[in-house]
Amino acid sequence: MPHLPQSPDFASIDAVASTTAEQRTTVLALIGNLVFSWSNNESLFIYLLAILLQTDEVSAAVVFSTLNTTRARLDVIQRLARVKVQDATVAKELDSLIRRFNKASRVRNEFNHCLYSLGPNGEIAQTQSMKLQEVKGQLKWGEIKPMDELRMKQMVKAIQDLKTLNRDIWTFLPRLEQACAKGKPAQRDV
Repeated sequence: MPHLPQSPDFASIDAVASTTAEQRTTVLALIGNLVFSWSNNESLFIYLLAILLQTDEVSAAVVFSTLNTTRARLDVIQRLARVKVQDATVAKELDSLIRRFNKASRVRNEFNHCLYSLGPNGEIAQTQSMKLQEVKGQLKWGEIKPMDELRMKQMVKAIQDLKTLNRDIWTFLPRLEQACAKGKPAQRDV
């Protein structure tokens, strides 16, 4: 028989929620900025694809939208780079940009794919991950983390990292374009 959690006391929460509205607004703004920044970076993959496929923006957007997951898009970009990029420095820089994006994706996924729990005053008190974890041979549902000051500082840092990554990708695009125009790719470790 499943054990369900106790239903929140919605009337009590609603009665005092105005006292924690600022905290909820801050958390939701951070989540929004995280998603906004992450999405803008993912959209730049269209230009990476255009360069690597040596095609126009619309054709690259067709490939981008046909690949329905971020992982698939990155996989195609990495495979094309192995074929097209001869400059080892440019190849390493692309790999570094992708690693940084993947790190940011983990943070974004953490806040997009979780259960938010409210505290007794209506504040966003914690998140519970949607990922299953295996602990001592048993499956458990999702890690629970408090939504505290430290966690919000981590979100602010992730947003700043995405902002920096966005500028770094824009700076990188001309170098990738030049590297792809030079001809035969160099041998790279897989």
